[in-house]
Amino acid sequence: MRVTVVGAGMVGVSCALALQQKGLAVTLVDRLPPGSETSHGNAGVLTPSSLIPFNNPALWQQLPALLRGKNPGFRYKLPYLVGQMAWAARFLAHSRPPHFEKTVAALDALIGLSRGIHHDWLQQAGIRHRMRDDGWIFLYRSEAAWQSGAWARDVYKKYGVTFETLEFIDLQSLEPALQPIFAKGVWFPGAGSVDDPAEVVRAYARLFADRGGVWRQSEVMGLRPSSDGGWTVLGATGPLCGGDQVVLALGPFSRAFLSQQGVMKLPMAFERGTHMHYAPGPVALRRPIYDTAGGYVLSPMSRGWRLTTGVELNALQAPTPNEPMIQAEKRAREALTMGAALDTQIWQGSRPTLPDSRPMIGACPDHPGLWLALGHQHIGFSTGPGTGELLADLMLGHTPKLDPVPFSPDRFTFVR
Repeated sequence: MRVTVVGAGMVGVSCALALQQKGLAVTLVDRLPPGSETSHGNAGVLTPSSLIPFNNPALWQQLPALLRGKNPGFRYKLPYLVGQMAWAARFLAHSRPPHFEKTVAALDALIGLSRGIHHDWLQQAGIRHRMRDDGWIFLYRSEAAWQSGAWARDVYKKYGVTFETLEFIDLQSLEPALQPIFAKGVWFPGAGSVDDPAEVVRAYARLFADRGGVWRQSEVMGLRPSSDGGWTVLGATGPLCGGDQVVLALGPFSRAFLSQQGVMKLPMAFERGTHMHYAPGPVALRRPIYDTAGGYVLSPMSRGWRLTTGVELNALQAPTPNEPMIQAEKRAREALTMGAALDTQIWQGSRPTLPDSRPMIGACPDHPGLWLALGHQHIGFSTGPGTGELLADLMLGHTPKLDPVPFSPDRFTFVR
C-alpha cells in the first residue's frame, strides 16, 4: 500500500513514521521543510497535565473577564469572533461537564500513548539528549489564584497525573531564578520538555527518510481521485505524487484546503500565539514555567529562553500583534531576571481548534482513501506520535491501542 502524507509538522511527520513502521511505502510532502510552521513555535512541553482543554467547566465563570480583556492569556478580535459564533457556541457547549469528561479521558489516553512513542523515537533519532525529564511548574501569584485551580487538581488526581504543591521556599529551591512574587506553585515531575521543538520534528523526518521514506518539498494545490481508486496529489504545475491512501495533516491550513477541495467545511477556529527568545539571566532556568497570572510560558531552549504568549482568537492571516509579547515580557521580567531579546521579530503560529478540543483522527466521511489527522489545538507536539499510531491502526484494520470514537471525523455535521 502506498500512502502520501500532506503536512510535515509534528502530526504529519508522526503519521509518516508510524505508517512506515507498519510496513507501508510513504511519501511526505509539504511546501516548507519539516517543523517550519506551527510545530516550530511551541513551548516544547510533553506533559500529562495537557489533558484539560481551554473549554472546561471553569470557562463559564471566567467568561465575563475574558470578554472584557482582563486576562493576559486571552485576547480576541471582535469581528473575527462574531464571524465564528457558530464555532464559539459549540466550543462553550463542550465545556459542560459531560462533554468535558469525554474530552479529558480521550486526551489523557492520546497523550499517554504519545509519550511512550516520543521516548522511543527520540532514542532512535539520536536526539534523546534534547529531552529533559524534570517536569514543569505552574506559578500562582496569590493564594486566591491557587485556590481557584482546585478543580483542575481534582481532575489531575482522578487521572493519575502526578503533581506536588509547593510553597515559595520550595519553588525557589527548584528554580532559584524566581523572584518572591509567587505564593504557591504546582510542579508536575512527570512532564518532560525539549530544548528545540522544530529540531525534534526535523530529526523525526530524517529518521523517516533514513528508513526509506520519500520527502517532497512542494506546494500542494489540490487532491484528485485517480483512476485506480487512489488519490493524486497536485502541485502548481501538475501531479506531484499519489497513493492508495492520502493523509491530510495540514494543521491550521486544513480548513481552507478542505473547503477549496469541496470536501468539507471544518468547524475550526484559530488560537494564535507568539514567541520570542531572550538571553538567559544570571541564574539558570532549569525547566519550563507557566505564570498563570502573567499568561505566558517561559522555556529554556538551545537558542535561549523562549517566551510564549497565550491565546488570540483571530483570522489565520491577520497581522502579528505586538501587545501580547510586550505584556508577556513585562510580566516575565517581574518573575525573574532575563537578558535582552535575541530575535529581531516576533514569531507567530496558529493552533487549530475544533469545538470539542479533540483532534480528528480517522477516515474522511464520504471520501474513501482520504484520512484526516488535524485539529490538535495547543497539544499537537504532545499528541502527534499517538495520532500517527492510531491512524495507522485504523488504516490497516488493526485493533487500536485507544478508543478511536472520540476522535472520529464524522462526529460533527459538516457542510459539504
